[in-house]
Amino acid sequence: MYDTVIIGGGPAGLSAALGAKKKGSRNILIIERSEKLGGILNQCIHNGFGLHTFKEELTGPEYAFRYIEMVQKENIPFLLNTTVLSVSPHSVTYINQEEGVRVIETKSIVLAMGCRERPRGALNIPGDRGAGIFSAGTAQYLTNIQGKMPGKRVVILGSGDIGLIMARRMTLEGAKVLAVVELMPYSSGLKRNIVQCLDDFSIPLLLSHTVTKIIGKKRVEGIEVSKVDEKKKPIPGTEIFFDADTLLLSVGLLPENELSRKAGITISPVTGGPVVDNSFQTNREGIFACGNVLHVHDLVDYVSEEAEKAGESAALYAISHKEEKNKVPVNVFGLVRYTVPEIIEEDIKEDTTIRFRVSNVKKDGKIVLRINGDTVVSKKKRIMAPGEMETLVIPKRILDQYGTIESIEVGTED
Repeated sequence: MYDTVIIGGGPAGLSAALGAKKKGSRNILIIERSEKLGGILNQCIHNGFGLHTFKEELTGPEYAFRYIEMVQKENIPFLLNTTVLSVSPHSVTYINQEEGVRVIETKSIVLAMGCRERPRGALNIPGDRGAGIFSAGTAQYLTNIQGKMPGKRVVILGSGDIGLIMARRMTLEGAKVLAVVELMPYSSGLKRNIVQCLDDFSIPLLLSHTVTKIIGKKRVEGIEVSKVDEKKKPIPGTEIFFDADTLLLSVGLLPENELSRKAGITISPVTGGPVVDNSFQTNREGIFACGNVLHVHDLVDYVSEEAEKAGESAALYAISHKEEKNKVPVNVFGLVRYTVPEIIEEDIKEDTTIRFRVSNVKKDGKIVLRINGDTVVSKKKRIMAPGEMETLVIPKRILDQYGTIESIEVGTED
């Protein structure tokens, strides 16, 4: 029997394995469906990774390699080209060419499967579906891994970070990026990516716009873009035509939770990821979740930090099977959409980090924490935006002031 089995060998899975090792798990296994460890980082050849974790700027492969080296140094075993078919408390079923279908027993499980791009089929854009329509991630793989250019004259729909990064990448490879089009009145990417990937290359960002028509049967020959109203409906007479041969879609990421749903794990309707407590345990005993399978992060450094904690919690569970404690849900107000964790143990033994996103841009506001109706933290913030995760730390000393915790609330105020 394993102490801890980790599903996913990307940045979350690698960090979780190291956390589990640090806290005493002796028999650990990482299961990865790809042919190598590192996950999506292997195709992210741009820099900007590791500023928080390593205090230096690394590319995606460099960041992944540092963690792969640490895992190998700790002699943590892993299986590649292996697909997990199902999980349940204390067992994992997987398949690969060497072993066929196998069921293994484990005291704890960490879900670290990452996320996938929202499919283009989810978009109701009129027009034909000729060649030249790609998700931004597929375009990134073609360009960075296979050395193939998706097109020469490009329009990008969606201003998520991968779309912004691909605008720069296409430009550096010689393509002309005609515009980045965003349905919302604000970008969903990091501010630094807007500056470094669009502003520095004079690429226009059209907010409150969307693609309303794709022209061309065998190959994209043009893209029609229109302004939208407050209800996100195209406004007649605002059409703009771009002589493009390629459309890249950067319209959001979805946590990979098919396994989680099959296992009966409660999924948040807001994040699309499991509902977890402050130890990152799901509603299924001994099953933990972390990284982008839990909620989509803006920085891989935060993925690593969170996953290490999840791995530590899984190891402690495997060793001690700690008793179930009274748990309090974290409620939200103001512009806060969700929090991770969504549940906190009443008898908490350490400072707890809560991460969340807001639903709209807010300037000169406050992040507020209430316990039992009392405002215990009120932190001024010059600007909050949906593209940037916010962090709030609840000190243990504050929780200790309350004999019984009846309610915890996180929100925004003017």
